[in-house]
Amino acid sequence: MKYYLLKAVVTYLCQNTEKMKFIKRIDNNTIIIEFNNKNYLYFDMTKGNSLIYKRDELLKAKKDFNAPFDVILQKRFNNSIVEDIQLYNDDKVINIKVNSSSSYKKLTTILQLEFTGKHTNIIILDENRVVLEALRHIDEFASSRVVKVGVKLDEIPKTNIVFKEEKVDDIEKTLYKIYEDLEKRDLENYRKQKISQVSKKLKKIEKIVSTLPLKENLEKESEQLYTNGNLILNNLYNIKPYQKSLVTYDFSGNEVEIVLDNKIPASKYANELFKKAKRLKQKAINIKIEKGNLEEKISFLKRMVLNLEKAISIDEIEFLYPKKQKNQTKTKKSQNYESFFFEGYKIMLGTSERENIYLLQKAKASDFWFHLKDRPSSHLIVQNTKKTLPENVIIKAAQICAQFSTDFSGTYEVDYTQRRNVKIQNGANVLYNPYTTIVIKI
Repeated sequence: MKYYLLKAVVTYLCQNTEKMKFIKRIDNNTIIIEFNNKNYLYFDMTKGNSLIYKRDELLKAKKDFNAPFDVILQKRFNNSIVEDIQLYNDDKVINIKVNSSSSYKKLTTILQLEFTGKHTNIIILDENRVVLEALRHIDEFASSRVVKVGVKLDEIPKTNIVFKEEKVDDIEKTLYKIYEDLEKRDLENYRKQKISQVSKKLKKIEKIVSTLPLKENLEKESEQLYTNGNLILNNLYNIKPYQKSLVTYDFSGNEVEIVLDNKIPASKYANELFKKAKRLKQKAINIKIEKGNLEEKISFLKRMVLNLEKAISIDEIEFLYPKKQKNQTKTKKSQNYESFFFEGYKIMLGTSERENIYLLQKAKASDFWFHLKDRPSSHLIVQNTKKTLPENVIIKAAQICAQFSTDFSGTYEVDYTQRRNVKIQNGANVLYNPYTTIVIKI
């Protein structure tokens, strides 16, 4: 972070701070500090890219941090009195000196925030500048400047760098702008990452579809096997033991040669051909269904890419395509639907006819069913045990149904009702009544 910005932050804090009410690590390299009442500042101490920023809504911790650094950080600084805030040694280092008084002992502690490129660090010091804890410990083998618990901290070596000075008219506004730029950059990076993951999956399925045998070829091969089997049976009296091939005439009068398996009797070999022909005929029927399901999955993934491109926040991207948990891979493969989680409700979306049928069959009577009005659509189920759903859950479910059933933005009508009111007619075709219609814009 620029020196002149750090200087402006220190001036701002000196003018507006008497207490440090709360401090906590919310990400690997980021802490939040509440000065006075609800004046929150975020300190991102990432090496080479350290920042201070403010945002409108509180940023939630990604996990609970309970390392010795975190314990001492909160013990020494929560509800403390700020005694001094300064740029230490006119360098890119902020020192926040506090007093925390208890019933039996008064403690002075220094929070040293070092915005020094690859050496960026947060160090907790006592009044004699002895290290109590640090975000990053540095031993004597890694650097000439040791950052180690119980060791007095050496000063940062002085350099001949003359820091650029610029006037900052409104540091608070600048800190909000820093976060906006950070969020925009992170959003684009996260979007690219997720789209790349979906595209990889999309290419994999497209490759499978391209390598599927053609239904017509399977049927043709099946018919040929049936014909060969019948010709062998018709010519059993002419086939000698251990004969390798049969030359005869087909049912159109054309001469043909059929290769035989001379290790088994000709009648048994003919039955093997009939069995293989039957399997190929069944495969030809199934290949059409499999191809249809895969093509519907491709449509879903293409719509996922479109929705990720339109997402306006990291939270929305995470909702649409959440990060897999460690033990989720096997479960995901066995799922016959796509799932989303919103405010405690599980939302299940069918992305193919097979998945739609599965959801219709497995849904409970109290679950809610969603479908685009009077047009082809994915079937969507919201798991539920009550007679009603919260309005925001209905809106979110309807949006998902529309987003993954159409390729274009616009206004759509979505019907919804409890599963008990939906009657299956054939496959995924249904009749339903009573129902409610909601208008959704996507």
